[in-house]
Amino acid sequence: MINIVSIDKKRYTSMAILPILKFPDPRLHTIAQPVTQFDEHLQRIVADMFETMYAARGVGLAATQVDIHQRIVVIDTSEERNAPTVLINPEIIAQSAEKKDWEEGCLSVPEVYEVVARPERVRVRAQDTSGTFFEMDCDELLAVCVQHEIDHLNGKVFVQYLSNLKLNRLKNKIKKQQRESVSS
Repeated sequence: MINIVSIDKKRYTSMAILPILKFPDPRLHTIAQPVTQFDEHLQRIVADMFETMYAARGVGLAATQVDIHQRIVVIDTSEERNAPTVLINPEIIAQSAEKKDWEEGCLSVPEVYEVVARPERVRVRAQDTSGTFFEMDCDELLAVCVQHEIDHLNGKVFVQYLSNLKLNRLKNKIKKQQRESVSS
């Protein structure tokens, strides 16, 4: 995997853990806008997103999930949690015809894991935090993660790939959990 991150961690010693929106929050369906300024503010958002993702034990996080509606994704699918990748304004420019079923989870839909069929391989074009364009080929978990996070930027949550029956069951389960947490 390519390590594409240029954050000066020494400058951001007090990074923040951001609140993660939970499904079915309507803000998760907001379509993110392109990043146009590659400045210190963007560096801070990226640093905070990594801090949030690592604290939540995720492998990817889209800015939409933390109520920032810009096209920013952070990913680290490494076992050692030492391969941070940043995708600014990512777009899938090629994908394999072959699909693969993966069991996916999501920080915005805690404790829910469902199988989703996605292209096995993708090529993504994005920018790094300084605005430089790059392309990378992704397969396995990285391909799934890239597609999952870009879906978030496009206002789509992975559970929307489920059948209506499964999706309605999930919504009812979440409503029940919310009622129980309010009454306790």
